[in-house]
Amino acid sequence: MTENTKISESEQSQVANLAHVDVELVNAELVRMHQSSAQVINAEDVELSQSASLQTHAVNVNSRQSAFGVVQAGEVTMQQSAAGAVRAEKISMNGSAGVVVAGSVEFGNAYAGIVASREVRAERIESIILLSRKVEGNVTTVIDTRGALIAGLVGGLFAGTMLLLGRALFGRK
Repeated sequence: MTENTKISESEQSQVANLAHVDVELVNAELVRMHQSSAQVINAEDVELSQSASLQTHAVNVNSRQSAFGVVQAGEVTMQQSAAGAVRAEKISMNGSAGVVVAGSVEFGNAYAGIVASREVRAERIESIILLSRKVEGNVTTVIDTRGALIAGLVGGLFAGTMLLLGRALFGRK
């Protein structure tokens, strides 16, 4: 049985314990969710277990077997979880993410589309694009920092050449 509810700011509590519910908005100091979903979560601390959230804004996020659309937090810990985009100062992740932007990232067994971080430590990570000053561990990536720079330069040079050539051939006289 699931309920559609909205917890407003006037009803904001210190702790929100949610189980087997679907909510639109949760504002609380601590949010604990089990087998639930929320469109927006605003909290200091968020703990999700087998749950989902479309937008999460918090200081600390801890999840196990959960899914996120967008996470913006100070510190994120994800175990067997997935996210569309994660932005945090410190991220510890086992799972999947589309975009990861962080100060430091520690991956266990993870898959990521784009990773941008000052430091990356990985037990095993597979990514498409990895941009980082310092990388430690077993990393498989399609485009690393140097490759992204070279691809950008070559792409810019090619586009500029085509633009000049097109202007010279088809430009007004």
